[in-house]
Amino acid sequence: MKKAAKKAAKKKPSRKAVKWNSPFYGFENEGWFASFHCYTKYIQVAFFRGAALKPTPPGQSKHKDVRYLDVRADEPLDEGQFVKWMKQASKRPGMRM
Repeated sequence: MKKAAKKAAKKKPSRKAVKWNSPFYGFENEGWFASFHCYTKYIQVAFFRGAALKPTPPGQSKHKDVRYLDVRADEPLDEGQFVKWMKQASKRPGMRM
């Protein structure tokens, strides 16, 4: 996961923060495009404009634009697809919070 995350964004996020114990990634004056939240058995990646990604990440949210990807240690991660989603997400308008 760490290796995939490093090569995911085409341009390096200029804005990083920790909110609610979760790292957030975005660009200055453009908002946030993704965050990671660690649970006991998995890491949840939130794509704030995930409904616009192709293909759409599998996890639904109560917010229409947000989609999730749950990464579990005992399940293989499709690193290629993860990198594609991160690149797409970094090119979309961010979410302001």
